[in-house]
Amino acid sequence: MLGVCYYPEHWPETMWAEDARRMVALGISHVRIGEFAWSRIEPRRDAFDWGWLDRALNVLGNAGLKVVLGTPTATPPKWLMDEHPDIAPIDEEGRPRGFGSRRHYTFSSQTYWRESARIVEAIARRYGEHPAVVGWQTDNEYGCHDTIMSWGAEDLRAFRQWLRRTYQSTDQLNEAWGSVFWSMEVTEFDQVSLPNLTVTETNPATRLDFRRFQSQQVAAYDRMQCDIIRAHSPGRWTTTNMMGFFTEFDHWPVGENHDFVSWDSYPIGFVERFPFSEDERNRWATTSHPDIAPFHHDLYRGIGGGRFWVMEQQPGPVNWAPWNPVPKPGMVRLWTWEALAHGADVVSYFRWRQMPAAQEQMHAGLNLPGLQELSVGGREAESVGRELAGLGALPPNEQASVALVFDYEAQWVLDIQRQGADFRYFELAFRWYEAVRTIGLDVDIVRPGQSLEGYRLVLVPSLPTVSDAAEQAFRDSSAVVLYGPRTGSKTRHFSIPDQLPPGALRDLLGIRITEVSSLRPGLSEAVDGLVSGAAIRWVEHMDVASTALAHFADGHCALAANGRHHYLAAWPDARLLSTTLELLCKRADLKAHALPPGIRMRRRGSLHFAFNYGAESWEIPNDVELVLGERILAPQGVAIWRV
Repeated sequence: MLGVCYYPEHWPETMWAEDARRMVALGISHVRIGEFAWSRIEPRRDAFDWGWLDRALNVLGNAGLKVVLGTPTATPPKWLMDEHPDIAPIDEEGRPRGFGSRRHYTFSSQTYWRESARIVEAIARRYGEHPAVVGWQTDNEYGCHDTIMSWGAEDLRAFRQWLRRTYQSTDQLNEAWGSVFWSMEVTEFDQVSLPNLTVTETNPATRLDFRRFQSQQVAAYDRMQCDIIRAHSPGRWTTTNMMGFFTEFDHWPVGENHDFVSWDSYPIGFVERFPFSEDERNRWATTSHPDIAPFHHDLYRGIGGGRFWVMEQQPGPVNWAPWNPVPKPGMVRLWTWEALAHGADVVSYFRWRQMPAAQEQMHAGLNLPGLQELSVGGREAESVGRELAGLGALPPNEQASVALVFDYEAQWVLDIQRQGADFRYFELAFRWYEAVRTIGLDVDIVRPGQSLEGYRLVLVPSLPTVSDAAEQAFRDSSAVVLYGPRTGSKTRHFSIPDQLPPGALRDLLGIRITEVSSLRPGLSEAVDGLVSGAAIRWVEHMDVASTALAHFADGHCALAANGRHHYLAAWPDARLLSTTLELLCKRADLKAHALPPGIRMRRRGSLHFAFNYGAESWEIPNDVELVLGERILAPQGVAIWRV
């Protein structure tokens, strides 16, 4: 249930055995190693130094620890960069991004594909059947530090090849891209340029295809590593670790490469990565917002096919956010139990010991820098280890009653042409998720086109491009469905549908969007009817052949219903979103219970979990059988009861 990230190459070999012994005593069962160790494994080309890694694996395995071995491709060594400078990614301004940190490669480099395959095969051949190795992590945090998009000659070459395979002829390419506009037509694929360094806005269809291309490069590169590992490491699983609030590549296809996926949970750091108000940031500065970690647990459980790990769990202050406060006492324990409640197989802390040197020296670990002494977070992890031992195996995760459809391409489409500066897809999706969680309901996050069977309420915050599979899944669903603004507003090739939005969903919803308006900060439009509140940021005008449930002050329909299918023609403020969900929960026969601020709940089989992010205590109902915690749930506390 618990794991830790460990770097034996950072510490004297005399510390390894004691570190391993103390890990086991802490309740840790799994250890991830090796993902940044290329320069130690191969200090010079073909001059492999396996001895230290052999000994590290043996020490950890002999202590009873299960090892997750990482492929070291996130950190190509200096000698390789000197041999092949074409490996380096190029930024959007045309400048190479050089050696001296990490992730200094472009996914389009043919040289780097060959070198990656070579090092992965060498490691997999040597350790593929090592008794301590139970699984593999490919690379590390694909795309971290803005490294999905690269704008160099290697990327242009690969993009042109992708376009040839996708469109077959330049006539089809010009038609798809609307290239007749501004005389952008090409007669040969080699005339295509990258969508950067132009006088003004580049073609949005080109930008969308370039994002698709780069995303598919990531999935193919990852699959190459998985194929090599499976060939040489039978019976072991593969995973890769993903990040929070990150949409630069489509994670769903990468998830298909693996037995399950993992993600790196830094809840306090992510408070600074999301467009919260300053009041919200200050409120959640030392606990994190109560839906940041859960949103990603549910997202990556979906991407992982029902399974996920937290590969890196924040154990204290981090080093990379603009401000890096110490978590409130109890939060490391709370985050750990929360991940388990959402279905995590393992929660693995980053890292075993704080590093006293280099870029991450201000990042906390379970132990103080250079010492065999637990940090505050380490002591909280130790308490979870004891509690898990007493509680025993957790029941299987079950399907939730609510599904939220999340689409990475929606982020790209809406980012390419926002039309309103503050129309941010991830923010909209997160706020819808937050609203459901505040009324005590569990959520599964699903892929567009995935079967919706068994769900009673389906939320689609926005889905600009509706695939045939997604349309069919909506039509087949027996759930109450709510679609948000800009759903069906674009074709696959980034144009307005012939019959106007919502495109393929027009007859299902009985509406037609004729006009849209973005509202600057401070402006709003009141909504009244069966739901009430206000539209902020975005308003749409609908022709309605279905039933109007609420209207804007000017008389236009704000919420329309056609049987089970509902369309909300606005970015809702908190009240409008809340009253809309209240109405739809009644229509879906779901019992919603408004929770106090800062309280969140989750069900896992027969166990109910409660978490207190707030500053006030909360009383657990008297008619439940507590298995962990107290009847009065203190701030930063955890309670578990059996139903």
